[in-house]
Amino acid sequence: MSPNLFFRMIVTLAMVCMTVVGNCSQKPEPLDVLIIHGTLVDGSKNIPQVLSLGIRGDKIVYIGPDTTLAAKRVVDASNLIVTPGFIDPHTHADADLRSAEKRANAAWLFQGVTTVIIGSDGGGEVDYEALGERLSRHGTGTNVAQFTGHGALRRTVMGADNRAPTTTELLQMKSLLATAMEQGSLGLSSGLFYAPGSFSKTDELIALAGIVADYNGVHDSHIRDESDYSIGLLGSIEEIIEISRQSGVAGHISHIKALGPSVWGQSQAVIDLIDDARLEGLQITANQYPWLASGTHLGNALVPREMMDGGKPAMLLRLQDKKVVAKIRPQMQANLIRRGGADALLITGNSQWRGKTLAEISRLTSSEPVDAAIAIILDGDLSVASFMMQERDVERLMRQPWVVTGSDGSQGHPRKYATFPKKYQKYVQRRSLLTLSEFVRRSSSLTAEILNLCDRGYLLKGYRADVALWSRSGFQAMADYQNPEKLAQGVHYLLVNGEFVIDDGTLTPSRTGQLLARQSCITNSDTRILNNN
Repeated sequence: MSPNLFFRMIVTLAMVCMTVVGNCSQKPEPLDVLIIHGTLVDGSKNIPQVLSLGIRGDKIVYIGPDTTLAAKRVVDASNLIVTPGFIDPHTHADADLRSAEKRANAAWLFQGVTTVIIGSDGGGEVDYEALGERLSRHGTGTNVAQFTGHGALRRTVMGADNRAPTTTELLQMKSLLATAMEQGSLGLSSGLFYAPGSFSKTDELIALAGIVADYNGVHDSHIRDESDYSIGLLGSIEEIIEISRQSGVAGHISHIKALGPSVWGQSQAVIDLIDDARLEGLQITANQYPWLASGTHLGNALVPREMMDGGKPAMLLRLQDKKVVAKIRPQMQANLIRRGGADALLITGNSQWRGKTLAEISRLTSSEPVDAAIAIILDGDLSVASFMMQERDVERLMRQPWVVTGSDGSQGHPRKYATFPKKYQKYVQRRSLLTLSEFVRRSSSLTAEILNLCDRGYLLKGYRADVALWSRSGFQAMADYQNPEKLAQGVHYLLVNGEFVIDDGTLTPSRTGQLLARQSCITNSDTRILNNN
């Protein structure tokens, strides 16, 4: 080798050294956290592997075999599964985030959830920036992202009236929605089963969804009917598809189910409708919880929607009018049958009746079930669990590659505290309906892709360090219908944005959750959701 060539090689190596590490005489900056010997399930279809994972600040900076990298803290994850933090796409954590005692979101953290989505069922706040200011001021244990609620838009502009918006009112709603999208809202949530969303027509939703589509957002919907209250389950699925077809918006169906004997077995027809829409090129997805009982308030389950014209106070006044009650009694009786009868409605709200069925309360109060229900509604309208789903429908929907895990977590139902471990225990460990990798993907990375959270949901270099370390055999649900507020077990460590919020099984004081804004990660050429599940 000539001297000149040798000299040029030395200069080149020196320049590379300076470029990569800044100064070859200095040691690389140590990692903040190095997780070693864990079985990494990274959110993709990859086979789980025993690898190390390095974190610096709030990002993952190393994934590989090296267990000797310098780090301020080393966590030995032998016998633990290391996954992305789970993302819950449909929650009712809004009240918890406003509570000094509950804003840690422990119910979700102990399930391995690092991000919760709020503003569900049309209830999301119109003022997105106000939410961010509140979270920044008080802190939260989990990350938070929000939908803007269709119901909230309606209430802001036109109250709770049972009518269509005027042209001016619709323009106002569109303007408020566009502002929220500019600020980072995930999109529009609708609660078409609930008032005032139930008062809207499809064309109103198409007009608002068009705004969301312009920002590459998502329309998340509690569909108009999961049973046969109005247009039926299949008609409601067709409505969501038509909204997407006409507006171009990505449609996401929340807690997809077949609720009640009249629609049991229709899950296959639902799947066919959605598969056909996806073949058409529409982005239609769904979330689902692994429970056979749904949850709502007793009034929502039994009271006809026209009674809610003007809002809940107006409904309560009407229910005190004996003539009105006599008129709606047949409808309430029919709705009770739709819900499987009084024996199928379990009171879950905090009261003397918690843990009792409507049938038991009826006997204890010597009243007819409808009258007992009206008394409960007038005395606070308690939440109920409605045992109205069949296992075969739940499993058939769960197998679909466009269905992700969502808790619909609300007070009084065990799904708030136990959805993710229950799904893992029942459908991965016991029934082998899903593989471990499928369970993780449908609890993290696929959800992130659907919601446009581009740097979450995977264990990849450069992604945010939302990381869960949990026991393969010990990750389990503890909550049930009689004890719905027991924390799950088996999460040994949980990091949110690179900070430990659960450390050796114990909740820490860290409140490092952030308000997440919609990101621009899915383009027209990106086919991950449609074709790569």
